[in-house]
Amino acid sequence: MQTRKQQKYINRELSWLNFNARVLQEAEDETVPLIERLRFLGIFSNNLDEFFKVRYATVKRIDLAGKAGKSVLGGFKASDLLEEITQIVIRQQAESLEVLAQIQHRLKAHNIHIINEKQVSSSQQKFLKDFFLSKVSPALVTIILNDLPEVPSLKDSAAYLAVKMVMKEEKPHREISQILDEPIKEKKYVLIEIPRSIERFVVLPEENGRQYIILLDDLIRFNLKSIFNIFDYESISAHMIKITRDAELDIDSDLSKSFIEKISNSVKDRIKGEPVRFVYDMNIAEDTLAYLLNKMGIDSSDSIIPGGRYHNRRDYMNFPSLGREDLLYEVKDPLPVPGLILQTSLFSGIAKKDFLLYTPYQSFAYTVKFLREAALDPKVKTIKITIYRLAKISHIASSLINAVKNGKKVTVQIELRARFDEAANIRYAEQMQQEGVKLIFGVPGLKVHCKTCVIEREEEGKLKRYGFISTGNFNESTSRIYTDYTLFTADTEILKEVNKVFDFFEINYKVSKYKHLIVSPHYTRSTFVKLINTEIENAKKGKKAGIKMKLNSLTDYPMIDKLYQASQAGVPVKLLVRGICSLIPGIKGMSENIEAISIVDKFLEHPRVFIFENENNPKAYISSADLMTRNLDNRVEISCPIYDEGIKQELIETFEISWHDNVKARLLSKNQDNFYRQNDKPRLRSQFALYDYYFKKTQNS
Repeated sequence: MQTRKQQKYINRELSWLNFNARVLQEAEDETVPLIERLRFLGIFSNNLDEFFKVRYATVKRIDLAGKAGKSVLGGFKASDLLEEITQIVIRQQAESLEVLAQIQHRLKAHNIHIINEKQVSSSQQKFLKDFFLSKVSPALVTIILNDLPEVPSLKDSAAYLAVKMVMKEEKPHREISQILDEPIKEKKYVLIEIPRSIERFVVLPEENGRQYIILLDDLIRFNLKSIFNIFDYESISAHMIKITRDAELDIDSDLSKSFIEKISNSVKDRIKGEPVRFVYDMNIAEDTLAYLLNKMGIDSSDSIIPGGRYHNRRDYMNFPSLGREDLLYEVKDPLPVPGLILQTSLFSGIAKKDFLLYTPYQSFAYTVKFLREAALDPKVKTIKITIYRLAKISHIASSLINAVKNGKKVTVQIELRARFDEAANIRYAEQMQQEGVKLIFGVPGLKVHCKTCVIEREEEGKLKRYGFISTGNFNESTSRIYTDYTLFTADTEILKEVNKVFDFFEINYKVSKYKHLIVSPHYTRSTFVKLINTEIENAKKGKKAGIKMKLNSLTDYPMIDKLYQASQAGVPVKLLVRGICSLIPGIKGMSENIEAISIVDKFLEHPRVFIFENENNPKAYISSADLMTRNLDNRVEISCPIYDEGIKQELIETFEISWHDNVKARLLSKNQDNFYRQNDKPRLRSQFALYDYYFKKTQNS
């Protein structure tokens, strides 16, 4: 394992856990509204589930393959890293339970009571029994384990109540009973799956101005007698367990199957993935736990984590609002983009100049309107778009289908392997295919992660292109909580190159050259190295130099080394990294000119932005790519230059607003201690300041 003196990079798995600790900080923060704090607990738990399905599972595969993995695991042996992860998660889980207890205590002061099955009042009993019989009982899956050779395959991340019944009758082993001088009672073990089709939080009728909520798990516990009334038992107990499985998809190589069919089958097979984490209520009886682990074939190579009474705390993401606006963030309506009017043709506005949209501060309705207008406009002939993650109810997909019905030629590059959204994308792919949309399923060996659209419109006998390039998914749901930039443009050269990217989707061996766009997997790494080298040369010549980057993740070691080289040449580097950061800033002789912060707040920071000082003539890009090996070498990504000077200035100004955050910014450091940035400057909470920034723009337009 690395020593502190040798450390050049932070392991990506440990950095990710450190990011999730920042999410947990939001749940702890008493300045965050109470119900929002509960929802951050849900985000923390959901993140952890995905971490085990993907990252922990990957490290475990390295370990099981007999590989040490030091070169890709930041100096850790795979087996050591698995143990380190488990210990960190146990500590974080314990902390999250304390936070949950604190929040629930605070909620009582606001007349919101989360009760369990033992706290039900006599006036509430009828409601809970009726609710159980009408809504819950028909949806229950109950499995008696004793007579089964093995436990049926449990659903990934589903929550189960492990029930133990001690029967009244003795087992037919009287001689053993006599030796032990105590009766041996038969025990029955049962699993009850908590239904996902029913909301986890059941709101009870209000009483005397007090609001009551019971978790579905406790409602089931309250009705255990009703469930097991045919059994003659003397005691019954129920404790929650959960299993997390490896989420890697194994793609069938059968050439006779369509790509949709292969991915669909792989998603179905995911439920049979190897278990990587088993979480249980720490108060479960030892014999029940031992029985389950043995029956399920779970051993010490899996992460076995004692937890609290409730699992799947990700459900707190959907904790009911209860009409309590006083316990929620103030809802602010998204702002308009000055100069781009939704009530008129967007094409006429975009034909004159470029526009930058920054959601959720500004309205995602512009993206939907662009496609709806394209679908209806008789002059529009073709629409090409990439899709990575769609909303459950997608106006984007509806607009594309509408366009086909109006005689447009619509081409959709849809990524069926967008992790955890495979099923939704398959559903939309099949629907669009049936309606006549031409689908492209990517490039062999590469995920398509770029977010772009180009349309061709007939004007004065010629085809003119309009389009947009974005840092985020075209998803109405996430656009309300993810911050992302979208550039709307009619720039002939840029859109000509976007069209080349679509050509590459269809003819994979044809690799184009680009003068404007930076495209992975062919050019992103080399182009960014050249841009950084320019800053290094400028610094060495005493010219103004600087690098500013806003990213989700920074893990690629060669790119980190290049940034270290820039720092050593005297180039000031400012990094806004929301999530994983394997780079270590502020180390003398290595990275003393690099500063790095992370902002976790009301919205999820999602844009990728690259700004190079370029001797007082900044080059600025928005991008779909993080500085991760997968984005640089194994995905199709687009980084788009910003040529409009006003938009470029806007991009720089919004970066600086985020950079000067001293309320929600955490300092990234070697020690990964997540200290908040504190200084004597006026308080600046960047996400709130950015809304004000755009509000002022609407007033001045």
